[in-house]
Amino acid sequence: MLSNTFRGGVCLAEEKELTVGKKTKEIPAPKELIVPLCQHIGSPNESIVKEGDAVRVGQVLGDAKAFVSAPVHSPISGTVKSVQNFFHPVFGKSPAVLIENDEKHEPLSTSVKNDPARLSKEEIITIVRNAGIVGMGGAAFPTHVKLKVPEGKIIDTLIINGAECEPYLTGDHRLMIEKTKEVIDGVNIVSRVLGAKKVIIAVESNKLSAVFAMKKVIKPPLKIEVLKTKYPQGGEKQLIKAILKKEVPPGKLPLDVGVLVQNVGTCFAIQNAVCDGKPLTERCVTFTGSCLKEPGNYIVKVGTRLRDVIDYCGGFLTPPAKIISGGPMMGVSQYTLDVPVVKGTTGVLFLSEKEAAICEEMPCIKCAKCVDSCPLRLLPTDIMRMVKYSKWEYLKELHPSDCVECGACSYVCPSKIPLTQYIKLGKIKELNKR
Repeated sequence: MLSNTFRGGVCLAEEKELTVGKKTKEIPAPKELIVPLCQHIGSPNESIVKEGDAVRVGQVLGDAKAFVSAPVHSPISGTVKSVQNFFHPVFGKSPAVLIENDEKHEPLSTSVKNDPARLSKEEIITIVRNAGIVGMGGAAFPTHVKLKVPEGKIIDTLIINGAECEPYLTGDHRLMIEKTKEVIDGVNIVSRVLGAKKVIIAVESNKLSAVFAMKKVIKPPLKIEVLKTKYPQGGEKQLIKAILKKEVPPGKLPLDVGVLVQNVGTCFAIQNAVCDGKPLTERCVTFTGSCLKEPGNYIVKVGTRLRDVIDYCGGFLTPPAKIISGGPMMGVSQYTLDVPVVKGTTGVLFLSEKEAAICEEMPCIKCAKCVDSCPLRLLPTDIMRMVKYSKWEYLKELHPSDCVECGACSYVCPSKIPLTQYIKLGKIKELNKR
């Protein structure tokens, strides 16, 4: 029995069988792309193109002067049709650049091939920033910010997150199998920048094919840790607890305990940027669910509408009752197929009415299952009551801001109370008071 795990969490039905055994396919760019200007956590970008401009593959469309930001690039060559608000999978609507594809695929310039060993740490961080790389596990935090370790902080251990613990999602699994060398090259680049003494690739026990593929390529000091399959094993703090037996204190970051966590997809994007000069303009996305004719993992250009991907995949077997961008636990429901894929889109689920059924909320029976499942040792029902009855003065003592919104408490609740939603409201209230 695997002991590498964390306290709490839940064991979920994996629902990965529809896509895990299929090779990743590349979807050609559609006639139009809607490229949102903001696809990251941090300061929003401003458009540096306007209607009528000709753009080329890799050309910067939007950027910001702030450190915590990431530029966006054109995945295609063509003409800017407009810059205005369009649907966004996270923000509802957001400024974006509508580009008409000219089918010429003209690059902005010849890609610059680099030998990472000849680059300084600062040069690598600059390349990562200029390539617009963000966390590919879904959070979309600008990667160059994580690589720029604050003065006085030392990163002793680099953990590479290959857990992919959300049900349905298999993109990282396929990436570790199909692009093993590129992922490991990216890991080595990150390790060199950080100067980490330990480099650990964390993979759940349900991905042994990925473990075997990685073991054929890695060399010391890299090593692989096989973790118990449990949700949310892929959370940063949960990985650190499972592997290093260290606790990240409330309100602190992994770097405060000498650790940095990077997703395998992020390492792949770093390799693409540093070695091949490619900005982040496409990603692997799991399109799955019982409603799809051809579920699978697809390489999709950023800005491609869900509608265009579905058309390529052969359409629906039955109309979906719910569409979720991301995983079923932490994803965001969508109400239109006109939302585009963005840098942080790990998957899109198309669920039937049975799969998406919402149960009626019942009174709490004080079973404490939510407390047992919480990986952060919070008291979800107490937070829920403070929010429900507007007892804001007691809320801070319950630390709602520490919640990672994994959804485990809502999942295990026999009364079907949407505890995560109540906690989100509590977090918003706490932020507004600051």
